[in-house]
Amino acid sequence: MLLLLALVSVALAHPFEEDFNGNRVFRVSVPDEDHINLIQELANTKPIDFWKPDSATQVKPLTTVDFHVRAEDVAMVENFLEQNEFHYEVLISNVKNVLEAQFDSHTRTSEHSYTKYNKWEKIESWIKQVATDNPDLISQSTIGTTFEGRNMYLLKVGKAKPNKPAIFIDCGFHAREWISPAFCQWFVREAVRTYGQEIHMTRLLDELDFYVLPVVNIDGYVYTWTKSRMWRKTRSTTTGSSCVGVDPNRNFNAGWCEVGASRSPCSDTYCGPAAESEKETKALADFIRKNLSSIKAYFTIHSYSQMMLYPYSYDYKLPENYEELNALVKGAAKELATLHGTKYTYGPGATTIYPAAGGSDDWAYDQGIKYSFTFELRDTGIYGFLLPESQIRQTCEETMLAVKYIANYVLEHLY
Repeated sequence: MLLLLALVSVALAHPFEEDFNGNRVFRVSVPDEDHINLIQELANTKPIDFWKPDSATQVKPLTTVDFHVRAEDVAMVENFLEQNEFHYEVLISNVKNVLEAQFDSHTRTSEHSYTKYNKWEKIESWIKQVATDNPDLISQSTIGTTFEGRNMYLLKVGKAKPNKPAIFIDCGFHAREWISPAFCQWFVREAVRTYGQEIHMTRLLDELDFYVLPVVNIDGYVYTWTKSRMWRKTRSTTTGSSCVGVDPNRNFNAGWCEVGASRSPCSDTYCGPAAESEKETKALADFIRKNLSSIKAYFTIHSYSQMMLYPYSYDYKLPENYEELNALVKGAAKELATLHGTKYTYGPGATTIYPAAGGSDDWAYDQGIKYSFTFELRDTGIYGFLLPESQIRQTCEETMLAVKYIANYVLEHLY
């Protein structure tokens, strides 16, 4: 009976409808244009789930591509790679095993936890609780609703005082990047825990406000817990298509749909029918526009790659304060590495990772927010989007160092 209960509780912990048994993740080296064409040909014949870069169109020569293949297509894909003399390795030989091993903290509790992945319901009640418990440091508001009608909660974290400059942090743009919302929760926890105890955090919260949006794409996040763990997009419907969802990070009015985004509603990088077509994107953009005079920096948290990126991604041009931004992320990457030795690369988005139009960091920068960054958290592909819970603490601790480093710089260079 106890064993049965244990099995039931494990099943309830991650009730994915999609079965990933036998699915594989490959890392393939792409030496030249001919091989890029072959990868694109493969993507057109089979439903390949691109992990990095996030579509076949963004593959560049002399890089590697990580993609996820369904069990029934594995033999055909391996055959294709071998026949075309690709060098490849299997990153994950059975996705189901790694997916279940994500929940590797041995105790499952019904409570919210900062070192576990939390379902949306738990995050939602945590948002309300943390604001109620810390009224002198945190206030909660709703900036909009999602396509499916869920409230988009924003936490304002900082010592109440009028006309403070602010930093905006968002998490959970892409539904499957679970480590991202985990970081936003951790950031709030650290603010509460160390205020008045730790000199740097206390100063930051005294002098700045932090707007924290714990999950941008709530509908998609819920879907990854209930239906398909690998879902990326929103859950909006498109007229004339049976395919669901838009990539919210291709939906901003920054070179919208020009490069590295797709006009096909079935694509993972679908830019949407228009810029800000998504309720989630529009709510975020409206809030930033309304508070533009106070918002001095913008951080958007993604995974995976271990990178710190700054504009531009929609173009190969460099921002005006390129040298300052580069020095800043270089320092932040160095600071991050002091804790667990984790190495981050950094640079402008288009050349450092891949060109992609319609991203929130480029859009924020073009609004006049001169310190605009995308963080790609752990790892570099061993687990990819399936980072185990046992790495949440270390990932969040080191990311805090980088975020505080940049926040401190911003504070010192306000005027």
